[in-house]
Amino acid sequence: MIRAKFIISIYFLYIRNYKIVLLRRKNTGYADGMYGLPAGHLEEHESATQGIAREVSEEIGIKTNPEDFHLVQVMHRKESDERLDLFFINEKVTEEPTNAEPEKCDDVQWFSLDHLPENIVPYIKNAIENYQGKILCEERGWK
Repeated sequence: MIRAKFIISIYFLYIRNYKIVLLRRKNTGYADGMYGLPAGHLEEHESATQGIAREVSEEIGIKTNPEDFHLVQVMHRKESDERLDLFFINEKVTEEPTNAEPEKCDDVQWFSLDHLPENIVPYIKNAIENYQGKILCEERGWK
C-alpha cells in the first residue's frame, strides 16, 4: 500500500458585509486571468494557521495572528494532481486589502457573494458556495 502524498493548499475567505475579497491571477501559470482567494501552499514545518497568516500578509498586505484563523471547510481535490485544500476565516481582520504581489495579481477587489465574477476559478466558486451552505467537506474530481 502506498501512502498518499499531496500538496496542502490554504485559502482565506475574507468576508465582510456580505462581500468577499478576490484576487485576479497573473503570471502564475495556473488560471491566469481568473479570480481566486488569497491563498498559497503550506510550507515545511509550518502549521496551517501559520501558513495562512503568512499568505495573507504576502498577498494582501494584512498582518494577522495565526490564532485568529478558524477552519471552515476542507476540499480533497483531484485535477492533474491531488490536493488537500483548507479554507479559513478570520473575523478579527478589518483592514482593507492591497495588492502586495503585483507580479502575481493584477486586481484585488470586493465582490458581493450574490454576484461573483464570471471569470472565477471553478473550485473557488464552489468553495464559496459550500461555505455559504455550511458544507464543511467536499471531494472534487473523484469518479
